[in-house]
Amino acid sequence: MVSRTMGVSRAQLSLRINRSADWQDRRCNRRNEEADAEILSAILNIISDMPSYGYRRVWGILRKQRRTEGQPPVNAKRLYRIMSEHNLLLLHHKPERPKREHKGKIAVAESDMRWCSDGFEFGCDNGEKLRVTFALGLLRP
Repeated sequence: MVSRTMGVSRAQLSLRINRSADWQDRRCNRRNEEADAEILSAILNIISDMPSYGYRRVWGILRKQRRTEGQPPVNAKRLYRIMSEHNLLLLHHKPERPKREHKGKIAVAESDMRWCSDGFEFGCDNGEKLRVTFALGLLRP
């Protein structure tokens, strides 16, 4: 509404706001290093028992421990960030997929060996459905 009245984009409105000379954006410095160090020591205690635990399992154990101690639970994203910063996350090894080359030529030994089919559906005005399906025999030698 204001941007339409002034004839500028919303991004330009933020530039027109006058701030004092000593204004600082304090959002980027919200980390509590002492609390992170406390959480890190708890993570290391859990991982020392079982190093194959990932962050989700560590988060679950830590959440139970803190509940019994009467402390607030740790956010899972915060735990992930702390474990990532200290290289404590498990490595993900994706299996290498076999490479299949396609030379552009498909050959079949006999006719009618390769088929394809497709279908689609229309909704009519009276509520009935009209279904169309077809099949094709391909690549005769």
